[in-house]
Amino acid sequence: MDDIVKAALAKWPNVPHCHGWLGLDARGQWYMRDDRTQAAGPFPQSKGSLLRHDKLVAFIHRNYLADEEGQWYFQNGPQRVYVELEATPQVWRLQPDGRVLAHTGAPAQVRSSWVDEAGRLYLDTDIGFGLVHSADMALAADRVEAGDWLPQDVRAAELPARYGYVMSPEAMKKAGR
Repeated sequence: MDDIVKAALAKWPNVPHCHGWLGLDARGQWYMRDDRTQAAGPFPQSKGSLLRHDKLVAFIHRNYLADEEGQWYFQNGPQRVYVELEATPQVWRLQPDGRVLAHTGAPAQVRSSWVDEAGRLYLDTDIGFGLVHSADMALAADRVEAGDWLPQDVRAAELPARYGYVMSPEAMKKAGR
């Protein structure tokens, strides 16, 4: 977490949390969801505006965390902005040299791999659970064929409970949990 964010939290510890305003899609892209977008429907059916400002995206990446309930958020100064997920809290980018990076750029070590009923590949790593980016499936296939990864079958609907993450903190809040 950035030092400036830590200082803001210390100065203003009781700022209300924000729900529904930020989404992460299955390709690791961030979307800002204004009131009109939220009124049009839940994420990802109503995505909002793609964030393209490199420094803002980098700031989000540095301050992207999970709470004790498995809700992922961006700590924006003193305000916690909860993230609506299209798929998983991490989106893995595979590198030609064999490295696995989170959409945030953080390196990860793969512990296990999973494939769902739609053929999507997921990795459980030392820094969390996520979906392999669709553009990296050729590299993923090479790792599977080489025997580096042995994907096990899983139902996509089981993944949030199995790996302890919340797809929609906004829906959880509305349900009173």
